[in-house]
Amino acid sequence: MEKPVDWRTRLAVTYVDEDGKRVDITPIDSFTPTFSLNAEVHHSIERTHVGAIFTPSGITFSMNVKAIGDVAAQLTALAMSGKRFDITLHEHSGTDWSFKRVVLRECLITSASPSNATVSGAPAATFSGFSLQASMEPKQGAGVEIP
Repeated sequence: MEKPVDWRTRLAVTYVDEDGKRVDITPIDSFTPTFSLNAEVHHSIERTHVGAIFTPSGITFSMNVKAIGDVAAQLTALAMSGKRFDITLHEHSGTDWSFKRVVLRECLITSASPSNATVSGAPAATFSGFSLQASMEPKQGAGVEIP
C-alpha cells in the first residue's frame, strides 16, 4: 500500500514590471495559468488520424487577489496603463511542487474586476490577461519555452 502524500509546500506569485521592480502578489487566493496548445487531427478520405495540424499556442492567466495592502492597486494601475510585466509562480517554501518555476513573460491584463464590498470578509479583485511567452522548469528534466 502506498503512503499518502502530504503537501507541505507554499507557492508564491511574483510580478516584475517594465522597470525591473519585483513585487510579491500577496495575499492571493488563486492563480490560474492556462496553456492552449492547439493541434487538430489531420484526416484523409482513406483513413483517420494521418497527422496533426498545429496552430499558435495561447497563454492566459487569471488571479484573485485580496484588496488588502497595495498590490491590488498596483495591478490595477498596470492594467489601466497597459504596461507589460512578467509573472512567476514558484515555491515559497517546501519541496513538494513538481516545478521549479513557471514564468509568464510580456503579460498584459485585459480584465480587472473588483468584488463587492461586504460586511464580512475583505474585498477581492480578479485580474485576467494573456502572456506572449512562457517558460517552465520542472524539478527534473529540461525546461520548455513557448513560443
